Amino acid sequence: MCAVGQVKISTSDMHQSGINDNSKCHCEVGAFVLWQKNPDQWVLELVVSGCKVSAGSNGKVAWSQSSSSSSASKGPPRPLRRFFQGLDPRSTANLFSNAICFGEKTIKDEECFILKLESSIEMLKAQSMINTEVVHHTIWGYFSQRTGLLVQFEDTKLVRLKSTKGDSNVFWETSMESILEDYRYIEGINVVHSGKTAATIYRYGKNIDYRAKIEETWFIEEIDFNIFGLSMECFLPPADVNKETEFEDQAIAC
Repeated sequence: MCAVGQVKISTSDMHQSGINDNSKCHCEVGAFVLWQKNPDQWVLELVVSGCKVSAGSNGKVAWSQSSSSSSASKGPPRPLRRFFQGLDPRSTANLFSNAICFGEKTIKDEECFILKLESSIEMLKAQSMINTEVVHHTIWGYFSQRTGLLVQFEDTKLVRLKSTKGDSNVFWETSMESILEDYRYIEGINVVHSGKTAATIYRYGKNIDYRAKIEETWFIEEIDFNIFGLSMECFLPPADVNKETEFEDQAIAC
């Protein structure tokens, strides 16, 4: 698969009770290109206001790198979060295959049933690394009772950064909510072409207390399947990825 789209991202710092009055909201626009060979083999390039972010996974390791940093960060292989936002119906179906029905809810006049998925201990261990531990990961999917299509996607993850000096640990908690819109058939596959995502990132511990909100509006300009020439060489990580540190958390771009 190859998908090309545009994105608008706004960020703001927050107090416990809401938006920080002394902070400024920043709004940037950009574009992205995504290639996928299978759920664990993908490459994403995002350019926002002159800053480029590259991320990918080759099935053995995932990485992330920005133009503002000379080094790449790495983590365990994983599917891209955007696949579950209506771009890859097969990945969405596989993700919720073992979920439980959690109830019903009306979203934008659409009657939906809710599927909830708690990551197993084995999955949490697979997502963890030497210096990071995924404490819990919960996913909710809101599916239309009329069409069966995914209407809303929610994702909450808590990651503990293990201290190497015996100090107190630092935690990253990320909560995301995506509204999916404008389904269109592409080569017989019903794919979302626009959406909105709101994410709250909370970091605490070790005398650090930081909370930020990121909002993203995106739409797909072009998407094609069965792209010729996507060999394994298209998904090679940066040369220095094995020498660099693990990433602490994934940006909303991923």
